[in-house]
Amino acid sequence: MRCEIVAVGTELLLGQIVDTNSSWIGEHLALAGIDCLRHTAVGDNRERMRVAFTEALDRSDAVIVTGGLGPTQDDITREVLAEVLGVEMVRDDDLVVRIQAVFGGRGRPMPASNLRQADVPVGARTIAEMPGTAPGLVCPVGGGGDDSPKVMYAVPGVPWEMKQMLEGTILPDLKRRAGISSVIRSRTLRTWGRSESGLAEDLAAEIERLDAEGGPTIAFLASGMEGLKVRITAKAPSDAEVDDLLAEEEARVRAIVGPIVFGVDDQTMESVVLDLLVEQGLRMATAESMTGGMIGSRLTDMPGSSRAFVGSVVAYDGDVKRSLLGVPDGPVVCEAAVTAMAANVCRVLGADVSV
Repeated sequence: MRCEIVAVGTELLLGQIVDTNSSWIGEHLALAGIDCLRHTAVGDNRERMRVAFTEALDRSDAVIVTGGLGPTQDDITREVLAEVLGVEMVRDDDLVVRIQAVFGGRGRPMPASNLRQADVPVGARTIAEMPGTAPGLVCPVGGGGDDSPKVMYAVPGVPWEMKQMLEGTILPDLKRRAGISSVIRSRTLRTWGRSESGLAEDLAAEIERLDAEGGPTIAFLASGMEGLKVRITAKAPSDAEVDDLLAEEEARVRAIVGPIVFGVDDQTMESVVLDLLVEQGLRMATAESMTGGMIGSRLTDMPGSSRAFVGSVVAYDGDVKRSLLGVPDGPVVCEAAVTAMAANVCRVLGADVSV
């Protein structure tokens, strides 16, 4: 099963919005065992959209289109899909009722322009998940309904709406079409303190073993301030079996790379630090200079950070360092200054540990 993603929106081409949808879809297609051949971005132009949709469909078995399903004049994904499929548009009365219900639930009248969102290509079916006013579409290509040789999907550009439709309808439909019954899952180990090339050397023998035995796969993703991610992906007939494979390989990787692994999957450095502080009943403060409050900001971005984080002193100027944090006279970029800042911010803010 070959799949392509086409993201619609002139704002993507102008750099006004970053296309996070395509990266998320690509990641989840891979986890589902579906080959994603290409990501394409195209502006809100009928002819260019028609060419992009047609070329993607010529190359692939399935095309996922994001964006262009809103109620305004430049939201023309539905119309272009109908043109590519060679069918007419028809108004779905059930969709009209659903869209009206969304507005009714918000206590607002429905503008007449939203009726456009109930127009669908003949032969398409709407996706059951519809958290907003934009319905997603499943458009069989070439006849055959759910067993058609090719298919096009259309989902809104709003990320949380798109994700519900992908997880609830599109990914299961793609797996059914591809005959995939196995479970594919990944686990990401988050590391700090080792370069990508160094970590690859550390794990080279393990990767060779996995390649030879056909076991889980290991991949690396450098993530800047988030550290280096090591993704382990496994495939098995059942959830329990794939979880066992991931746990076994995670243990092997941890044994090889040692304590540089600080978290798993969605855990961040901040969340791990805060959890450890809470677990040990400690309160933390930061004394910052060149970072300008960045560390404190990252900590307070975490829900529940007040359980352990008490505050931060941003002392950039030398006189501020001396008056607030007791830094001794002399250079302020030295070990003595750092030691004084760390010790005195605990005293000033009543913390047990500091950064």
